[in-house]
Amino acid sequence: MTTKARLVPLAAILCVTAFSAPPSSAQAPDGAAIFHQKCAMCHDNPAGRVPSREMIASLPPDTVIFDLTFGVMQPQGLGLSADEIAAVATFLTGKSSTPGVQPSPQANLCARPAPPIRIEGSMWNGWGHDIENSRYQPEPGITASEVSKLKVKWTFAYPGPLVGTQPTIIGDHLFLGATNGLIYSLNARTGCTYWTFQAESDVRGSLSVGPFGDPQDEKYAVYFADLMKASAYAVDAASGKLLWKTKVGDHPLARITGSPVLYGDRLYVPVSSQEEGYGAVSTYPCCTFRGSLVALDASTGKILWRTYPIQQAPQPFKKTSAGVQMYGPAGAAIWSAPTIDVARKLIYVGTGDSFTDVPTTATDSIVAMDLETGAIKWVMQATAGDNYLFGCVAGKGICPDPVGPDYDFGASPILRALPDGKQIILAAQKSGAAFGLDPDDRGKVLWKVQTGPGGMGGGTQYGFAADDTAAYVPNGNRSDSSLSALKITGGSTLWHKPAPPGQCSWGKQGCSGAESAAVTAIPGIVFAGSQDGHLRAYAARDGSILWDFDTAQTYDAVNGVTAHGGSLGTEGPVVADGILYVVSGEGRFTGHRGNALIAFTVGGK
Repeated sequence: MTTKARLVPLAAILCVTAFSAPPSSAQAPDGAAIFHQKCAMCHDNPAGRVPSREMIASLPPDTVIFDLTFGVMQPQGLGLSADEIAAVATFLTGKSSTPGVQPSPQANLCARPAPPIRIEGSMWNGWGHDIENSRYQPEPGITASEVSKLKVKWTFAYPGPLVGTQPTIIGDHLFLGATNGLIYSLNARTGCTYWTFQAESDVRGSLSVGPFGDPQDEKYAVYFADLMKASAYAVDAASGKLLWKTKVGDHPLARITGSPVLYGDRLYVPVSSQEEGYGAVSTYPCCTFRGSLVALDASTGKILWRTYPIQQAPQPFKKTSAGVQMYGPAGAAIWSAPTIDVARKLIYVGTGDSFTDVPTTATDSIVAMDLETGAIKWVMQATAGDNYLFGCVAGKGICPDPVGPDYDFGASPILRALPDGKQIILAAQKSGAAFGLDPDDRGKVLWKVQTGPGGMGGGTQYGFAADDTAAYVPNGNRSDSSLSALKITGGSTLWHKPAPPGQCSWGKQGCSGAESAAVTAIPGIVFAGSQDGHLRAYAARDGSILWDFDTAQTYDAVNGVTAHGGSLGTEGPVVADGILYVVSGEGRFTGHRGNALIAFTVGGK
């Protein structure tokens, strides 16, 4: 799917089929009539990522309103008035909109100034911990034998209807973003607030911290991108002052869900899209978006190059039976963090599916680009002909024919060293397949292992981890979820553990134990989160569960309000300097929403 992490208009919260609102009337809008006209066909028979009406009914009405007005369903909500949106939300949830209690950005300010930034020691900088995106923390400050003693030390409440970014940890500094666009600098040990910065849109993924300007100045910046405006930012790490902002998306529906990666004096920004969600809009001239990777000068924000995996620009190729012009090729959204290969001076990205019938060899692929110029060096396409739009029926309207299975690469590739000194690229796809690729032979497939079922809501979606010997690969299929350990040399299965059945504190309706969130490894342990809110520690040697904590609780947050835990569905755990952090409440698609950042330490000390 497309912005994937994703920004497919959720066919969640509403799956409307056109932008035009119902005829105006002097009467109050009929939320039930609007829903049955525009939404019931998706939500009365939910599949994949489509949430059921029962799941939607569990949401606060303000969350439904947010999604239709500002969030992933904004394009569908454009034809509805504010009163009509509120009426639909009230009909679905049975509750009227009421302003929620939001934490003040000025709550719990730190009593002392922040210490200087030092890029050293035990830290977690960016999405994958390192530029190879291993999601492996070799110096966690927590031993495998201590994991069973982990307890909550403090909790922070994200503002907005659900959680924001995965935290970045640099010494005593913690940086994160929220769905209302606020960027926070917190104390990593206590959760008190140093400063906040307001971006123009919500922020996803993670943030990166690195030097800014002249090295002798010892100045550091926090780099990130917003979702809806598709802009990249640099702000002063000490003060939160804006240093630069650059519009990166070059398409009206461009979105950024993957985390930008900082390397040297450049920031590499992946660009995804919301266009894949227009399959049910029969009048939309689909499709013209192409995913891209954009390199920026880290000191100025100047765009240095932009590379499209689909190198051919979209062209008119057919018209629908209703006379709507179709375009192609399109798609190949990049919705995960790119991976840096220093030795080969390459950068690797995973791409999503095609949006049209026009053939392309760059979708559902791992693509290698030159770090300096952006030139494409090679492409390994795992699935050809995966033409997909959300809400489509083959042969109808603007839909491709046939409709593909939606087998994106949504998880960042991982670069690891083999025992013989050679390196291998590890990749995991929404098809449920994991791959070992040869970086010295144009991405040649060295091995391929099927970890479980794939599909729109299955396979590996957001992230896997790898230490020196094994890759730990989650499969998020709702009916057959699992965690597998694969030997990076040869791909043999070391162990395969089905996910425990869903144990949802909020009830049985729609409860799933699917492990779709990114996983994280430390020596001897793999942390995996599930849709039912449980965070578990698996033994790396055999997959036995050593610790299980239900994060779907309420907490007295350090910033003065109640934090609510929920599903663990996208961002993965972060470990640094003896503290385990997890964001709970990522119910963006089919899970249970919340707004909690939870910090665990041994004994809660």
